[in-house]
Amino acid sequence: MTARLSRLLTRIIDWFYWKPFRIFMPLQTFRYAACGGLNMCLDTLLYYVTFHYILCKQDVNLGIVVVSAPIFAMCIVFPITLFNGFWLNRHIAFRESPLKGTTQLVRYLLSVGGALALNYACMKIFVDALNIYPTPSKLLSTLVTIVYSYLMQKYFTFRGCLNE
Repeated sequence: MTARLSRLLTRIIDWFYWKPFRIFMPLQTFRYAACGGLNMCLDTLLYYVTFHYILCKQDVNLGIVVVSAPIFAMCIVFPITLFNGFWLNRHIAFRESPLKGTTQLVRYLLSVGGALALNYACMKIFVDALNIYPTPSKLLSTLVTIVYSYLMQKYFTFRGCLNE
């Protein structure tokens, strides 16, 4: 099932790898961008449904602490999109990696942790130190994090791909 699904998704993604994209980026980078875009769409959809329909915009009382609905929704969705992103990267973008799945997963978790820390640091710098508005700061920090994440996935998490 996994092999068939990954082949199907790879064929669909590769179908969109038209001439303009071929000029600017290699196929592996395009696949990585497509997987990231798919995962981001899933994250947004799951977050919306969780926040609006499961939590009904209500904060959650855990007994010791009350967690706001936006943060709790993020906590519910994050593990799903974390493992979905790993699966997409492992089976589509970096499927040629010779590393074992458990090694890849541990490295992926480390790189995601680094991405979260980098995102936080960028937001602190852009908003607090440079006084840039939060929304443009979020966009800038996302761009920095995307570059970091791609380099980490290619050269650390899924290192050793034949098409590097």
